[in-house]
Amino acid sequence: MSELITAELVDLDLSAATKDAAARSLAERMVAAHRVTDLDGFLADVAAREAQMPTGLDGGIGIPHCRSEHVNAPTLAFGRSAAGIDFGAADGPADLIFLIAAPAGSDDDHLTILSGLARRLMAPEFTAALRAGTDPAAVAALIRGEEPVEEPAPEAEGTEPEAGPEPEAVEAAGSVPFRIVAVTSCPTGIAHTYMAAESLAAAGRAEGVEVTVETQGSGGFKKLDPAVIAAADAVIWAHDVEVREKARFRGKPLVDVGVKAGINRPAELIAEARRKAERGEIAAVSETDGGKDSGDGGAGRSGADHAHFGVRLRTYLMSGVSYMVPFVAAGGLLIALSFAIGGYEIASAKSVADHFVWGEADSWAALLNQIGSAAFAFLVPVLAGYIAYGMADRPALVPGFVGGSIALTVNAGFLGGLVAGLLAGAVVMAIQRVPVHATLRGIMPVLVIPLIASAVVGILMFIVVGKPIASLQNALTDWLNDLSGSNAVILGVVLGLMMCFDMGGPLNKVAYAFAVGGLADPTDGSLKVMAAVMAAGMVPPLAMALATTVRKKLFTKTERENGRAAWVLGASFITEGAIPFAAADPLRVIPSVMAGGAVTGALSMAFGATLRAPHGGVFVVPLIGEPFLYLLAIAAGTLVATALVVLLKGARRAAPDAAGEAGATGSDDSRVTVAA
Repeated sequence: MSELITAELVDLDLSAATKDAAARSLAERMVAAHRVTDLDGFLADVAAREAQMPTGLDGGIGIPHCRSEHVNAPTLAFGRSAAGIDFGAADGPADLIFLIAAPAGSDDDHLTILSGLARRLMAPEFTAALRAGTDPAAVAALIRGEEPVEEPAPEAEGTEPEAGPEPEAVEAAGSVPFRIVAVTSCPTGIAHTYMAAESLAAAGRAEGVEVTVETQGSGGFKKLDPAVIAAADAVIWAHDVEVREKARFRGKPLVDVGVKAGINRPAELIAEARRKAERGEIAAVSETDGGKDSGDGGAGRSGADHAHFGVRLRTYLMSGVSYMVPFVAAGGLLIALSFAIGGYEIASAKSVADHFVWGEADSWAALLNQIGSAAFAFLVPVLAGYIAYGMADRPALVPGFVGGSIALTVNAGFLGGLVAGLLAGAVVMAIQRVPVHATLRGIMPVLVIPLIASAVVGILMFIVVGKPIASLQNALTDWLNDLSGSNAVILGVVLGLMMCFDMGGPLNKVAYAFAVGGLADPTDGSLKVMAAVMAAGMVPPLAMALATTVRKKLFTKTERENGRAAWVLGASFITEGAIPFAAADPLRVIPSVMAGGAVTGALSMAFGATLRAPHGGVFVVPLIGEPFLYLLAIAAGTLVATALVVLLKGARRAAPDAAGEAGATGSDDSRVTVAA
């Protein structure tokens, strides 16, 4: 812990009123200590982690944490709040705030250090000492483990809490202890993972239960000994990401909850595991099944099992799109490059396997085109396969890919791939719910499920749904080809709004996937859509780059530095370049860039600009139809977004002055709230 926290990273009078303000105050100390390189970028990563699950713990503890590329050394900052700050814990505000910053791709050594801190937080005497400390250096030493922690004295004679029998004592008495194996994990694998492990182990010691825990942090994990699992009477999963290699725990009573339940109520989980073992309840756990009983009301589950249907559907679709995008980028850019060298007619060239001349440019253009086309041929199968994978894991890959390939065969296209993936996932999930004899469980994921699911999905795609979807796809293609006037402009507005709303998030990806799906079988309408989508996606970073250039005083030093990088990101069609600005000031930035994106999308469609490349930004201008008007559309949208964000931020400038006047007569809390 010697390099993790110093006195300068301790604030014993943290005055922040909100968790965002607390994170900023502690992060500023990290910046001053040269541990964090980009304050706003790091805070955006902290906020993203917090959005996954609140980091407040029972007992007055808040432990925001994340991995970030803006952290150059493992760092911990500590703040103590007199008023308390709401971090989402069930028992109220937190007064002990730990901000943990881990470098992206950090190693196991610092994870061991951080896990040690997480476990110490489970000790009441440790938190009591933190609340009593008056010297930042001494508190830092206490957190580093250099100061001994004294056991609290009993309140009165005879009030010492009773401890449950130790496992050794139980075995000495002639009986074998109840044995539990547990798995704990959280999205970053830094804090909650190890706190839950320590909490379960401590509760087991108090109850006379032998608890062995496997921590599955994001830095890797050490598997439990198979003999230990075999000897266990029950299993507890306290997790917020999928448990790895679940099949090891098959045939055992299972309690399946979120990681915070493992921290806050370990004794209840142990008692529930014992009850299930006594009743002989054996969970039907497969390699792809997260268990049948959450034991937590569905709260905190890692998968989408208990989420709203819309949330689950979005998760499944985004899984397919995320795996499809690399094929789009590689194949599309190769095709675009081939057009730049040999012209559009190169698409009809003979196979280079039979006709290739090393010294001819057209042969090289044809080669690039046919390689890119080969990559593009995987778009729909990959989309379908990984939608199914997102729903039901590896056994769903085969029926998903088969369904996607059939979608191409029957000309159902992109929509057919979506339906095929959802069908494959649903069929596999249904098969997994069927109880089977223990002797068949080993071959189910590799033979039985892929065989049956592929047959079912194939029949449905060929006989039932394929042709209707193909008709719908053809109708959509005809509609795109016939778009003109106001209809085209309206579509451009909608696509522009979607591209700029979440800047790389689900809506952005849906619009992008819609556009690239049309490139698999390009028409004039689908090429217009691709042009509008890429143009609108370039606006947010370009607008923020321009705004930080023309009105520097409205932005922090870090934002101005990000603005310089945003020029290149925007020109390259990397919409995510605007995320740091949106995270720092969403109410002003997001509406502004959405307006700019809508203008650009509408103008691109109105100008009739077309694009055959799925990516590349300004670097593929030679492949754009109506290139001058296309660039004009991007410039217009960028100017609109820039003007709006400057106007909105400028209107806010009076707020700090007003806040300062109010603070002169008001409380410290009011000043902090306004500043935050």
